[in-house]
Amino acid sequence: MSETGQFGRITLPPEQQRAIRRAVKWEVFTIVYTSITIAVIALVVGNSQAMRTAWIEDMLSLIPQIAFLTALIFVRRRPTLTHPYGLHRAMGVGHLVAGVALLAVGLNLAFESAVGLVAGEHPTIGTVVLWGHTIWLGWLMVAVMAVVIIGPVFFYGPAKAKLAPVLHNKLLYADADMAKADWQTTVASIVGVLGVGAGVWWLDGAAAVFISLGIIWDGFRNTRAAIVDLMDQRARTYDSKEAHPLAADIVAYLRDLPWVSDAAVRMRDQGQVFHIEAFVVPRRRKVTVHDLTRTAEGVAALDWKVQDVVIVPAEHLPDEADTGR
Repeated sequence: MSETGQFGRITLPPEQQRAIRRAVKWEVFTIVYTSITIAVIALVVGNSQAMRTAWIEDMLSLIPQIAFLTALIFVRRRPTLTHPYGLHRAMGVGHLVAGVALLAVGLNLAFESAVGLVAGEHPTIGTVVLWGHTIWLGWLMVAVMAVVIIGPVFFYGPAKAKLAPVLHNKLLYADADMAKADWQTTVASIVGVLGVGAGVWWLDGAAAVFISLGIIWDGFRNTRAAIVDLMDQRARTYDSKEAHPLAADIVAYLRDLPWVSDAAVRMRDQGQVFHIEAFVVPRRRKVTVHDLTRTAEGVAALDWKVQDVVIVPAEHLPDEADTGR
């Protein structure tokens, strides 16, 4: 990653530059950690449907990190004649790819698990010989899954959750949210394995269905969030829970200008940065280029996420524009 902090047409403030560097480190760490856990689980997965589903879920969890690191290569590039708004949408495209992949695989896993459950397939878990002792493989499965959960729940999940709002990055937030929820997958797989050991065969299939539903939910909400952002919905916060407060701040700034009577904005989220169309009703009939230029600079200075600003003098404010009220 470049050390200049270049991000489209702007240079990131020091806090965001540090956050980007930390996010990249955590994403690389996650890929390495998850790759190791995938290899370890492969050694003990056996015939448990719950374990196989959790194993595939681990593989799918690599998609957001790969999408983030790939998108970051593009969003740092300066705008060109071919891409006058820059390549910030790459982060949204990565978000969509991750969501669709999770949704598709989750649906397939849920179908296979449900069919096995309805068909009454009785899973079997055998034994292995370690250091001269015969051990039920289920105990190894439980031990592995209990260790695997440490990374996402206690380390990189919370770390990414702290960085996502600093960078206004929804893909990073979704990645952190999925990591923090991994304990449910682990508990479900352990319950399924112990159920088989106790003779309750259907617990394994039920756990697999439960894990699949979690994957489907992650895929659905990430796909939905990515699509509505790519369709230029009103800019929202990093967790998509509410309208972004920057719109109201910009409107308040514009209304405080002596030559502006009223104002409203249309704010478009391009991935991590915003494109602003600011509509202003002037108090006088003549507006100078100097006024427009100073106003655009003032809006851009409000927040690092303001990537493009267009000031539009108008007799009336558009009905769909955000008036900050």
